[in-house]
Amino acid sequence: MKAFSSSVFRGSVFIFSALVLGAGLAHAAPTTFVYCSEGSPRTFNPQMGADGPTFNASSRTIYNRLVDFEKGGTKVVPSLAASWVTSKDKKQITFKLRKDVPFQTTAWFKPTRNFNADDVIFTFNRMLKKDHPYHKVNGGVYEYFTSMEMDKLVSDIKKVDDHTVTFVLSRPETPFLANMAMDFASILSAEYADNLTTAKTPEKIDIEPIGTGPFQFVRYEKDSQIRFEANEKYFEGKSKIDKLVFAITIEPNVRTQKLKRGECQFVAEPSVLDLPALRKELGVSVIEQEGLNVGYLAFNVEKKPFGDARVREAIAKALNRKTYLDAIYQGQATLATNPIPPTMWSYNKTVKDTVFDAAAAKKLLADAGFPNGFETTLWYMPVSRPYNPNAKKMAEMMQADLAKIGVKAKLVTYDWSTYLDKARGGEHDMLLMGWTGDNGDPDNFLGTLLSCAAVKGGSNYSRWCNKDFDKLVNDARQAPDQKTRTALYMKAQEVFKKELPWITIAHAKAFRAMEKRVKGYTMSPFGTDSFYGVDVEKK
Repeated sequence: MKAFSSSVFRGSVFIFSALVLGAGLAHAAPTTFVYCSEGSPRTFNPQMGADGPTFNASSRTIYNRLVDFEKGGTKVVPSLAASWVTSKDKKQITFKLRKDVPFQTTAWFKPTRNFNADDVIFTFNRMLKKDHPYHKVNGGVYEYFTSMEMDKLVSDIKKVDDHTVTFVLSRPETPFLANMAMDFASILSAEYADNLTTAKTPEKIDIEPIGTGPFQFVRYEKDSQIRFEANEKYFEGKSKIDKLVFAITIEPNVRTQKLKRGECQFVAEPSVLDLPALRKELGVSVIEQEGLNVGYLAFNVEKKPFGDARVREAIAKALNRKTYLDAIYQGQATLATNPIPPTMWSYNKTVKDTVFDAAAAKKLLADAGFPNGFETTLWYMPVSRPYNPNAKKMAEMMQADLAKIGVKAKLVTYDWSTYLDKARGGEHDMLLMGWTGDNGDPDNFLGTLLSCAAVKGGSNYSRWCNKDFDKLVNDARQAPDQKTRTALYMKAQEVFKKELPWITIAHAKAFRAMEKRVKGYTMSPFGTDSFYGVDVEKK
């Protein structure tokens, strides 16, 4: 190539050399992948998150966990831990850690050692111990950890040697290993934390993140975009994508238009209204699967009049949920009876759903002391989610239904991060929310969302604490076999339906749209998006 670079030989030779050079440059050009995401992350530390945008921008890119789920499935497989052993009494789990796993090197941090047991202990003790120097940094709210009672379950974490760690539990916990594959269990760098402590900038640990994952953080432009680049030293091999960009695009139809214009290669949560046209679009693929999710309306039972079960039942009977499914989900969802989806083991088919009956709703309100109704607020999400693609429209339809029984509901919303923070603090009266499962276990719905511990943790938005329900769920966690657990969870669903802390609305299908040039993507049952292993064919 050098021999031709300064040549003024015949034009044909010059053109040939330019073509060869151009081809070489094209081959060497980095692969950039633009993901049109549906919302901004609350943080870049998944310990402190509970929403898809946060997990996609942190645990799915920057971090790894001791164990993970197989791609596209729910089977637990090794990750940072190469293997593990459980004691006979089921109260000790010992993990053998991988060696030679490097942390990311960035402009602001250069590690001097590889991942080891100290990082595992730092990560979990930050959540577990209230006197840990990082426990209260950036708020100290660990929603999953607290809601799942991990703070009561984990008695100790012992470093056996640099590459062996033992978790000591206060009781047997059947879902424990699957829980350890969840996003909140992502491993942080203890060395990075020490450096930040010395620099007196500990807050940066959740803002300028360091992990062992396939992509490393570059920068975040709030509510606009997030930039990542491939981790050259990733222990499973460098990503095929060199530069990963999250283009934060809240409106679903705008995401669709960006995909059509080639401004992004992949779209999260396309609007169901856009699906027919997208399926006809040349160069675009649409994929779908049954969602492991539930959309619901939560009552804040700590606020009047929602502490009265008659009021909750009245609201449930007043809402014509079938019309919501037709208008909002376009036939791509099923009416929800229980708080867990029907595809999940232990689903109780014998539970009877609430029937739409406005006249009965009015009578219940009168019996509860509200013959003329009352005024309240109804909060709706500002972003589209798999379990609710248009919360604003749903809230408007609910508002109209409630007006017919004398309940005047003022609609309220905030930006996504503020919405979640205020909801966790119990500021709402009624709240539209939903959940996509994290590990395929019923406890991830019934325990994480509805237990008494989850009120304190923040993920129980109804703030409902029922002792009978709680005992059933806690007993199920400790039961050694699935048959026993199933019986307990089925009873718990009966208690839930009798008490109605939520109105269950829908189990929705999940969709993704992408350019056909995108190869290697697999949908997760948990609703998150991972791009390690994904490639984009050249045009």
